[in-house]
Amino acid sequence: MSPLYSIDEIVAATSGEARRVERSGIGSISIDSRDLSEGALFVAISGDRFDGHDFVDDAVQRGAAAALVSADRADSVDSPLIVVPDALEGLVALGRYARERSVAKIVAVTGSVGKTTTKEAIRIALSGSGATHAGVRSFNNHWGVPLTLARMPRDTAYGVFEIGMNHAGEITPLVQQVRPHVAVITTIAPAHIENLGSIEAIARAKAEIFSGVVPGGAVLINIDHDQRDILLAEASRAEVDNVVTYGFAQGSDWQITDYAQDEAGSELTVRHHGVDHRLRIGAAGRHMASNAAAALAASALCGAEIGAAAEALQSFGAPEGRGQRFLLGPAEAKLVLVDESYNANLASMSAALEVFRDLTPPGGRKIVVLGDMLELGAHSAQMHRDLQHPLAAANPDAVYLVGRHMQALADVIGPSGVAGHAHSVGELITPLLDSLAYGDAVMVKGSNGVGLGRMVEAIRARFG
Repeated sequence: MSPLYSIDEIVAATSGEARRVERSGIGSISIDSRDLSEGALFVAISGDRFDGHDFVDDAVQRGAAAALVSADRADSVDSPLIVVPDALEGLVALGRYARERSVAKIVAVTGSVGKTTTKEAIRIALSGSGATHAGVRSFNNHWGVPLTLARMPRDTAYGVFEIGMNHAGEITPLVQQVRPHVAVITTIAPAHIENLGSIEAIARAKAEIFSGVVPGGAVLINIDHDQRDILLAEASRAEVDNVVTYGFAQGSDWQITDYAQDEAGSELTVRHHGVDHRLRIGAAGRHMASNAAAALAASALCGAEIGAAAEALQSFGAPEGRGQRFLLGPAEAKLVLVDESYNANLASMSAALEVFRDLTPPGGRKIVVLGDMLELGAHSAQMHRDLQHPLAAANPDAVYLVGRHMQALADVIGPSGVAGHAHSVGELITPLLDSLAYGDAVMVKGSNGVGLGRMVEAIRARFG
Protein backbone atom coordinates (compact mmCIF):
# COMPACT_ATOMS: atom_id res chain seq x y z
CA MET A 1 0.00 0.00 0.00
CA SER A 2 1.45 3.34 -1.07
CA PRO A 3 2.01 6.04 1.55
CA LEU A 4 -0.34 8.98 1.91
CA TYR A 5 2.57 11.30 1.08
CA SER A 6 6.26 11.03 0.47
CA ILE A 7 8.40 13.25 2.69
CA ASP A 8 9.47 15.11 -0.46
CA GLU A 9 5.82 15.85 -1.25
CA ILE A 10 5.21 17.24 2.24
CA VAL A 11 8.32 19.41 2.05
CA ALA A 12 7.32 20.74 -1.37
CA ALA A 13 3.67 21.31 -0.43
CA THR A 14 4.48 23.17 2.77
CA SER A 15 7.74 24.86 1.70
CA GLY A 16 9.21 23.16 4.75
CA GLU A 17 12.58 21.85 5.79
CA ALA A 18 13.09 18.22 6.79
CA ARG A 19 15.37 17.63 9.79
CA ARG A 20 16.45 14.17 10.99
CA VAL A 21 13.63 12.47 9.03
CA GLU A 22 14.67 8.93 8.11
CA ARG A 23 11.49 7.50 6.59
CA SER A 24 10.59 8.15 2.96
CA GLY A 25 6.86 8.55 3.48
CA ILE A 26 4.01 8.86 5.96
CA GLY A 27 0.81 6.87 6.12
CA SER A 28 -1.53 9.14 8.07
CA ILE A 29 -1.85 12.52 9.77
CA SER A 30 -2.72 13.26 13.39
CA ILE A 31 -2.95 16.28 15.67
CA ASP A 32 -3.27 14.15 18.83
CA SER A 33 -0.16 12.38 20.11
CA ARG A 34 -2.37 9.92 22.02
CA ASP A 35 -4.17 8.78 18.87
CA LEU A 36 -1.85 8.14 15.98
CA SER A 37 -0.68 5.17 13.97
CA GLU A 38 2.82 3.98 13.18
CA GLY A 39 4.42 6.15 10.50
CA ALA A 40 2.07 9.11 10.98
CA LEU A 41 2.85 12.79 10.54
CA PHE A 42 2.10 14.61 13.79
CA VAL A 43 1.03 18.22 13.25
CA ALA A 44 1.84 20.41 16.26
CA ILE A 45 -1.12 22.78 16.33
CA SER A 46 -1.28 25.46 19.01
CA GLY A 47 -4.82 25.49 20.42
CA ASP A 48 -6.72 27.29 23.16
CA ARG A 49 -5.89 24.66 25.79
CA PHE A 50 -2.81 22.81 24.53
CA ASP A 51 0.17 23.45 22.30
CA GLY A 52 1.02 20.46 20.14
CA HIS A 53 4.70 21.37 20.25
CA ASP A 54 4.75 20.20 23.86
CA PHE A 55 3.86 16.67 22.69
CA VAL A 56 6.19 16.22 19.72
CA ASP A 57 8.60 13.87 21.51
CA ASP A 58 5.67 11.84 22.87
CA ALA A 59 4.22 11.54 19.36
CA VAL A 60 7.52 10.28 17.94
CA GLN A 61 7.88 7.78 20.79
CA ARG A 62 4.41 6.50 19.93
CA GLY A 63 5.43 5.87 16.31
CA ALA A 64 5.13 9.15 14.41
CA ALA A 65 7.54 9.33 11.47
CA ALA A 66 7.96 13.09 11.89
CA ALA A 67 6.30 16.18 13.30
CA LEU A 68 5.25 19.28 11.38
CA VAL A 69 6.28 22.17 13.63
CA SER A 70 6.46 25.96 13.65
CA ALA A 71 9.93 27.39 13.09
CA ASP A 72 9.99 29.29 16.37
CA ARG A 73 9.68 25.99 18.30
CA ALA A 74 11.87 23.78 16.13
CA ASP A 75 15.17 24.29 17.94
CA SER A 76 13.70 23.13 21.25
CA VAL A 77 12.79 19.68 19.88
CA ASP A 78 15.26 16.88 19.10
CA SER A 79 12.99 14.68 16.96
CA PRO A 80 12.38 14.10 13.23
CA LEU A 81 10.82 17.35 12.05
CA ILE A 82 9.43 19.15 9.06
CA VAL A 83 9.88 22.81 9.92
CA VAL A 84 7.51 25.43 8.50
CA PRO A 85 6.83 29.06 9.43
CA ASP A 86 3.56 28.07 11.13
CA ALA A 87 2.32 24.53 11.75
CA LEU A 88 -1.36 25.30 11.17
CA GLU A 89 -0.62 27.11 7.92
CA GLY A 90 1.56 24.15 6.95
CA LEU A 91 -1.44 21.87 7.49
CA VAL A 92 -3.56 24.18 5.34
CA ALA A 93 -0.92 24.04 2.59
CA LEU A 94 -0.86 20.24 2.76
CA GLY A 95 -4.65 20.17 2.54
CA ARG A 96 -4.56 22.39 -0.53
CA TYR A 97 -2.00 20.05 -2.08
CA ALA A 98 -4.24 17.03 -1.41
CA ARG A 99 -7.19 18.82 -3.02
CA GLU A 100 -5.08 19.86 -6.02
CA ARG A 101 -3.88 16.33 -6.74
CA SER A 102 -7.30 14.74 -6.24
CA VAL A 103 -9.65 13.74 -9.05
CA ALA A 104 -12.46 13.06 -6.56
CA LYS A 105 -15.89 14.61 -6.75
CA ILE A 106 -16.12 16.83 -3.68
CA VAL A 107 -19.20 17.69 -1.59
CA ALA A 108 -19.22 20.39 1.11
CA VAL A 109 -22.01 20.63 3.68
CA THR A 110 -23.05 23.49 5.93
CA GLY A 111 -26.23 24.62 7.67
CA SER A 112 -27.53 25.56 11.10
CA VAL A 113 -28.79 22.05 11.87
CA GLY A 114 -27.88 18.61 10.57
CA LYS A 115 -24.42 19.24 9.08
CA THR A 116 -22.74 16.21 10.59
CA THR A 117 -25.69 13.89 10.06
CA THR A 118 -26.09 14.97 6.44
CA LYS A 119 -22.35 14.63 5.87
CA GLU A 120 -22.58 11.07 7.17
CA ALA A 121 -25.62 10.31 5.01
CA ILE A 122 -23.81 11.56 1.90
CA ARG A 123 -20.69 9.60 2.82
CA ILE A 124 -22.72 6.41 3.15
CA ALA A 125 -24.64 7.02 -0.07
CA LEU A 126 -21.51 7.69 -2.13
CA SER A 127 -19.65 4.73 -0.65
CA GLY A 128 -21.94 2.52 -2.72
CA SER A 129 -20.23 3.83 -5.86
CA GLY A 130 -16.56 4.24 -4.94
CA ALA A 131 -13.87 4.98 -2.38
CA THR A 132 -15.26 7.79 -0.21
CA HIS A 133 -13.36 10.03 2.21
CA ALA A 134 -15.04 12.14 4.90
CA GLY A 135 -14.12 13.86 8.11
CA VAL A 136 -14.53 12.15 11.46
CA ARG A 137 -16.93 13.63 13.99
CA SER A 138 -17.49 17.38 13.48
CA PHE A 139 -14.11 18.39 12.07
CA ASN A 140 -15.54 21.52 10.46
CA ASN A 141 -13.45 24.47 11.68
CA HIS A 142 -10.18 26.23 10.83
CA TRP A 143 -8.11 23.16 11.67
CA GLY A 144 -10.68 20.41 11.11
CA VAL A 145 -11.26 21.22 7.44
CA PRO A 146 -7.58 21.32 6.38
CA LEU A 147 -6.90 18.21 8.49
CA THR A 148 -9.68 16.33 6.70
CA LEU A 149 -8.38 17.53 3.34
CA ALA A 150 -4.80 16.55 4.16
CA ARG A 151 -5.97 13.07 5.15
CA MET A 152 -7.65 12.46 1.79
CA PRO A 153 -5.97 9.54 -0.07
CA ARG A 154 -4.92 10.16 -3.64
CA ASP A 155 -7.23 7.42 -4.98
CA THR A 156 -10.39 8.87 -3.39
CA ALA A 157 -13.41 8.85 -5.72
CA TYR A 158 -15.67 11.02 -3.53
CA GLY A 159 -14.88 13.43 -0.70
CA VAL A 160 -17.40 14.83 1.78
CA PHE A 161 -16.53 17.81 3.99
CA GLU A 162 -18.45 19.56 6.75
CA ILE A 163 -17.95 23.31 7.11
CA GLY A 164 -19.04 25.18 10.22
CA MET A 165 -19.01 28.75 11.45
CA ASN A 166 -19.72 30.97 14.45
CA HIS A 167 -19.24 34.34 12.73
CA ALA A 168 -19.66 35.82 9.27
CA GLY A 169 -16.61 35.39 7.08
CA GLU A 170 -15.49 32.05 8.53
CA ILE A 171 -16.89 29.79 5.81
CA THR A 172 -15.26 31.59 2.87
CA PRO A 173 -11.60 30.63 3.52
CA LEU A 174 -12.60 27.06 4.37
CA VAL A 175 -14.71 26.45 1.29
CA GLN A 176 -12.00 27.96 -0.89
CA GLN A 177 -9.71 25.22 0.41
CA VAL A 178 -12.30 22.49 -0.23
CA ARG A 179 -13.49 23.79 -3.65
CA PRO A 180 -16.55 21.53 -3.85
CA HIS A 181 -18.35 20.29 -6.93
CA VAL A 182 -21.54 20.27 -4.82
CA ALA A 183 -22.27 22.68 -1.95
CA VAL A 184 -25.12 21.68 0.38
CA ILE A 185 -27.03 23.86 2.85
CA THR A 186 -29.18 21.77 5.18
CA THR A 187 -31.35 24.44 6.79
CA ILE A 188 -31.22 27.84 8.45
CA ALA A 189 -32.11 28.21 12.12
CA PRO A 190 -31.17 30.59 14.96
CA ALA A 191 -27.89 28.89 15.87
CA HIS A 192 -25.06 31.33 16.75
CA ILE A 193 -27.57 34.18 16.51
CA GLU A 194 -25.75 35.79 19.46
CA ASN A 195 -22.82 36.44 17.12
CA LEU A 196 -24.71 37.17 13.90
CA GLY A 197 -27.67 39.21 15.13
CA SER A 198 -30.46 37.91 12.91
CA ILE A 199 -31.55 34.78 11.13
CA GLU A 200 -31.19 36.60 7.81
CA ALA A 201 -27.55 37.27 8.65
CA ILE A 202 -27.12 33.59 9.48
CA ALA A 203 -28.50 32.65 6.05
CA ARG A 204 -26.08 34.99 4.29
CA ALA A 205 -23.15 33.69 6.32
CA LYS A 206 -24.03 30.10 5.43
CA ALA A 207 -24.35 31.13 1.78
CA GLU A 208 -20.63 31.92 1.76
CA ILE A 209 -20.24 28.25 0.87
CA PHE A 210 -21.35 29.11 -2.67
CA SER A 211 -18.17 31.13 -3.20
CA GLY A 212 -16.01 28.00 -3.35
CA VAL A 213 -18.03 25.96 -5.84
CA VAL A 214 -15.89 24.96 -8.83
CA PRO A 215 -16.97 26.10 -12.33
CA GLY A 216 -19.76 23.85 -13.55
CA GLY A 217 -20.57 22.78 -9.99
CA ALA A 218 -23.91 22.76 -8.22
CA VAL A 219 -25.65 24.10 -5.13
CA LEU A 220 -28.08 21.85 -3.23
CA ILE A 221 -30.48 23.72 -0.93
CA ASN A 222 -33.12 22.46 1.49
CA ILE A 223 -36.11 24.77 0.98
CA ASP A 224 -38.19 23.72 3.99
CA HIS A 225 -37.50 26.99 5.84
CA ASP A 226 -38.29 30.69 5.56
CA GLN A 227 -34.81 31.78 4.43
CA ARG A 228 -34.82 29.80 1.18
CA ASP A 229 -35.29 32.93 -0.95
CA ILE A 230 -32.17 34.49 0.60
CA LEU A 231 -30.16 31.36 -0.24
CA LEU A 232 -31.49 31.21 -3.79
CA ALA A 233 -30.63 34.88 -4.29
CA GLU A 234 -27.13 34.38 -2.85
CA ALA A 235 -26.57 31.39 -5.15
CA SER A 236 -27.50 33.57 -8.11
CA ARG A 237 -25.20 36.33 -6.89
CA ALA A 238 -22.37 33.78 -6.65
CA GLU A 239 -23.08 32.91 -10.31
CA VAL A 240 -23.73 29.24 -9.64
CA ASP A 241 -25.83 28.09 -12.57
CA ASN A 242 -26.92 24.68 -11.31
CA VAL A 243 -29.14 25.32 -8.28
CA VAL A 244 -31.00 22.22 -7.04
CA THR A 245 -33.52 22.03 -4.19
CA TYR A 246 -34.75 19.26 -1.90
CA GLY A 247 -37.22 18.80 0.93
CA PHE A 248 -40.87 18.21 1.70
CA ALA A 249 -41.95 21.46 0.03
CA GLN A 250 -44.00 21.26 -3.14
CA GLY A 251 -41.83 22.10 -6.11
CA SER A 252 -38.58 20.72 -4.66
CA ASP A 253 -36.39 19.14 -7.31
CA TRP A 254 -35.92 16.19 -4.96
CA GLN A 255 -39.24 16.13 -3.10
CA ILE A 256 -40.06 13.84 -0.19
CA THR A 257 -43.57 12.80 -1.12
CA ASP A 258 -44.25 10.35 1.65
CA TYR A 259 -42.73 9.52 4.98
CA ALA A 260 -43.38 7.12 7.85
CA GLN A 261 -41.36 6.13 10.90
CA ASP A 262 -41.31 3.13 13.19
CA GLU A 263 -39.16 1.85 16.04
CA ALA A 264 -36.42 0.70 13.64
CA GLY A 265 -36.19 3.85 11.49
CA SER A 266 -38.04 5.45 8.59
CA GLU A 267 -39.33 4.82 5.09
CA LEU A 268 -39.66 7.62 2.59
CA THR A 269 -40.18 8.27 -1.10
CA VAL A 270 -38.12 10.91 -2.90
CA ARG A 271 -39.45 12.06 -6.28
CA HIS A 272 -37.10 13.49 -8.90
CA HIS A 273 -38.21 14.34 -12.43
CA GLY A 274 -41.28 12.16 -11.99
CA VAL A 275 -39.32 9.12 -10.81
CA ASP A 276 -39.93 7.80 -7.28
CA HIS A 277 -37.01 6.49 -5.24
CA ARG A 278 -37.98 4.47 -2.18
CA LEU A 279 -35.62 4.62 0.80
CA ARG A 280 -35.39 2.75 4.08
CA ILE A 281 -33.09 4.31 6.71
CA GLY A 282 -32.24 3.41 10.29
CA ALA A 283 -33.11 6.81 11.74
CA ALA A 284 -36.43 8.41 12.65
CA GLY A 285 -37.72 11.92 12.11
CA ARG A 286 -38.62 14.20 9.23
CA HIS A 287 -35.25 15.91 9.62
CA MET A 288 -33.52 12.56 9.08
CA ALA A 289 -35.64 11.99 5.99
CA SER A 290 -34.44 15.36 4.67
CA ASN A 291 -30.85 14.35 5.33
CA ALA A 292 -31.35 11.14 3.37
CA ALA A 293 -32.95 13.05 0.48
CA ALA A 294 -29.96 15.39 0.43
CA ALA A 295 -27.64 12.38 0.26
CA LEU A 296 -29.54 10.92 -2.68
CA ALA A 297 -29.52 14.23 -4.55
CA ALA A 298 -25.84 14.91 -3.83
CA SER A 299 -24.95 11.44 -5.05
CA ALA A 300 -26.74 12.06 -8.33
CA LEU A 301 -25.02 15.44 -8.74
CA CYS A 302 -21.67 13.68 -8.24
CA GLY A 303 -22.50 11.22 -11.01
CA ALA A 304 -22.94 8.27 -8.66
CA GLU A 305 -25.50 5.58 -9.39
CA ILE A 306 -28.78 6.41 -7.62
CA GLY A 307 -29.77 2.81 -7.03
CA ALA A 308 -26.45 2.11 -5.32
CA ALA A 309 -26.86 5.23 -3.18
CA ALA A 310 -30.38 4.23 -2.13
CA GLU A 311 -29.23 0.73 -1.22
CA ALA A 312 -26.25 2.05 0.76
CA LEU A 313 -28.52 4.41 2.72
CA GLN A 314 -30.18 1.43 4.39
CA SER A 315 -27.25 1.50 6.80
CA PHE A 316 -27.71 5.21 7.60
CA GLY A 317 -28.57 5.82 11.25
CA ALA A 318 -28.32 8.67 13.73
CA PRO A 319 -24.69 9.45 14.71
CA GLU A 320 -23.56 9.56 18.33
CA GLY A 321 -25.20 12.38 20.26
CA ARG A 322 -27.59 13.19 17.43
CA GLY A 323 -30.56 10.90 17.96
CA GLN A 324 -28.76 7.61 18.51
CA ARG A 325 -30.98 5.11 20.31
CA PHE A 326 -29.92 2.58 22.92
CA LEU A 327 -32.00 -0.33 24.17
CA LEU A 328 -30.68 -1.01 27.66
CA GLY A 329 -31.31 -3.86 30.06
CA PRO A 330 -33.11 -7.21 29.93
CA ALA A 331 -35.00 -8.30 26.83
CA GLU A 332 -38.33 -8.41 28.64
CA ALA A 333 -38.15 -4.78 29.87
CA LYS A 334 -35.80 -2.51 27.97
CA LEU A 335 -35.08 1.11 28.81
CA VAL A 336 -35.00 3.21 25.64
CA LEU A 337 -32.40 6.01 25.68
CA VAL A 338 -32.35 8.62 22.91
CA ASP A 339 -29.03 10.46 22.91
CA GLU A 340 -29.38 13.99 21.51
CA SER A 341 -26.69 15.44 23.74
CA TYR A 342 -24.37 16.93 21.13
CA ASN A 343 -26.12 20.14 20.08
CA ALA A 344 -29.31 22.13 20.40
CA ASN A 345 -31.17 25.09 19.00
CA LEU A 346 -34.87 25.76 18.62
CA ALA A 347 -35.11 23.91 15.31
CA SER A 348 -33.23 20.80 16.41
CA MET A 349 -35.01 20.74 19.78
CA SER A 350 -38.38 20.89 18.04
CA ALA A 351 -37.39 18.15 15.60
CA ALA A 352 -36.14 15.87 18.38
CA LEU A 353 -39.29 16.41 20.45
CA GLU A 354 -41.41 15.63 17.39
CA VAL A 355 -39.65 12.28 16.99
CA PHE A 356 -39.94 11.56 20.72
CA ARG A 357 -43.65 12.37 20.57
CA ASP A 358 -44.20 9.31 18.36
CA LEU A 359 -42.00 6.96 20.41
CA THR A 360 -43.86 4.44 22.54
CA PRO A 361 -42.02 3.36 25.70
CA PRO A 362 -41.70 -0.42 26.15
CA GLY A 363 -43.86 -0.40 29.24
CA GLY A 364 -43.20 2.66 31.36
CA ARG A 365 -43.04 6.43 31.22
CA LYS A 366 -41.72 8.98 28.72
CA ILE A 367 -39.10 11.26 30.27
CA VAL A 368 -37.40 14.28 28.69
CA VAL A 369 -34.14 15.89 29.83
CA LEU A 370 -33.51 19.28 28.20
CA GLY A 371 -30.33 21.31 28.59
CA ASP A 372 -29.63 24.93 27.72
CA MET A 373 -29.49 26.07 24.11
CA LEU A 374 -26.33 28.17 23.95
CA GLU A 375 -25.15 31.15 21.85
CA LEU A 376 -28.62 32.68 21.49
CA GLY A 377 -27.76 36.04 23.06
CA ALA A 378 -30.69 38.40 23.59
CA HIS A 379 -33.03 35.86 21.95
CA SER A 380 -32.27 33.18 24.53
CA ALA A 381 -35.16 33.66 26.96
CA GLN A 382 -37.82 33.80 24.26
CA MET A 383 -36.47 30.79 22.40
CA HIS A 384 -36.36 28.74 25.58
CA ARG A 385 -39.95 29.79 26.30
CA ASP A 386 -40.90 28.76 22.76
CA LEU A 387 -39.97 25.17 23.61
CA GLN A 388 -43.19 24.87 25.61
CA HIS A 389 -45.24 24.05 22.50
CA PRO A 390 -43.15 21.19 21.02
CA LEU A 391 -42.60 19.94 24.58
CA ALA A 392 -46.34 19.84 25.24
CA ALA A 393 -46.90 18.04 21.94
CA ALA A 394 -44.36 15.38 22.95
CA ASN A 395 -46.51 14.77 26.06
CA PRO A 396 -43.79 13.49 28.41
CA ASP A 397 -44.62 12.07 31.81
CA ALA A 398 -41.69 13.91 33.41
CA VAL A 399 -39.45 16.82 32.40
CA TYR A 400 -35.97 17.52 33.77
CA LEU A 401 -34.15 20.77 32.93
CA VAL A 402 -30.43 21.57 33.07
CA GLY A 403 -28.91 25.07 32.93
CA ARG A 404 -29.77 28.60 33.91
CA HIS A 405 -31.29 29.46 30.50
CA MET A 406 -33.87 26.70 31.02
CA GLN A 407 -35.39 28.84 33.79
CA ALA A 408 -37.35 30.64 31.06
CA LEU A 409 -38.99 27.35 30.05
CA ALA A 410 -39.52 26.36 33.68
CA ASP A 411 -41.36 29.64 34.28
CA VAL A 412 -43.90 29.06 31.49
CA ILE A 413 -44.63 25.39 32.17
CA GLY A 414 -44.84 25.91 35.93
CA PRO A 415 -43.52 23.97 38.93
CA SER A 416 -45.97 21.12 38.40
CA GLY A 417 -44.53 20.52 34.94
CA VAL A 418 -40.90 20.22 36.04
CA ALA A 419 -39.71 17.08 37.82
CA GLY A 420 -36.30 18.59 38.43
CA HIS A 421 -34.20 21.63 37.46
CA ALA A 422 -30.51 22.20 38.17
CA HIS A 423 -27.89 24.57 36.82
CA SER A 424 -25.34 21.78 36.30
CA VAL A 425 -25.49 18.22 35.01
CA GLY A 426 -23.84 16.82 38.13
CA GLU A 427 -26.66 18.06 40.36
CA LEU A 428 -29.30 16.25 38.34
CA ILE A 429 -27.68 12.90 37.52
CA THR A 430 -28.61 11.11 40.74
CA PRO A 431 -32.24 12.36 40.90
CA LEU A 432 -32.76 11.36 37.29
CA LEU A 433 -31.20 7.92 37.65
CA ASP A 434 -33.29 7.25 40.75
CA SER A 435 -36.45 8.15 38.84
CA LEU A 436 -35.79 5.88 35.84
CA ALA A 437 -36.87 2.28 35.51
CA TYR A 438 -36.73 -0.42 32.88
CA GLY A 439 -39.61 0.06 30.46
CA ASP A 440 -39.15 3.84 30.38
CA ALA A 441 -38.11 5.91 27.37
CA VAL A 442 -35.84 8.90 28.05
CA MET A 443 -34.49 11.53 25.67
CA VAL A 444 -31.51 13.72 26.59
CA LYS A 445 -31.12 16.87 24.48
CA GLY A 446 -29.02 20.03 24.89
CA SER A 447 -26.06 22.01 23.60
CA ASN A 448 -22.74 20.21 23.80
CA GLY A 449 -21.35 22.81 26.19
CA VAL A 450 -23.93 21.85 28.82
CA GLY A 451 -22.23 18.46 29.20
CA LEU A 452 -25.27 16.20 28.92
CA GLY A 453 -23.01 13.49 27.52
CA ARG A 454 -22.15 12.76 31.17
CA MET A 455 -25.81 12.06 31.84
CA VAL A 456 -26.02 9.72 28.85
CA GLU A 457 -22.97 7.82 30.11
CA ALA A 458 -24.48 7.58 33.59
CA ILE A 459 -27.76 6.17 32.26
CA ARG A 460 -25.93 3.62 30.14
CA ALA A 461 -23.75 2.61 33.07
CA ARG A 462 -26.73 2.16 35.43
CA PHE A 463 -29.11 0.40 33.05
CA GLY A 464 -26.84 -1.16 30.41
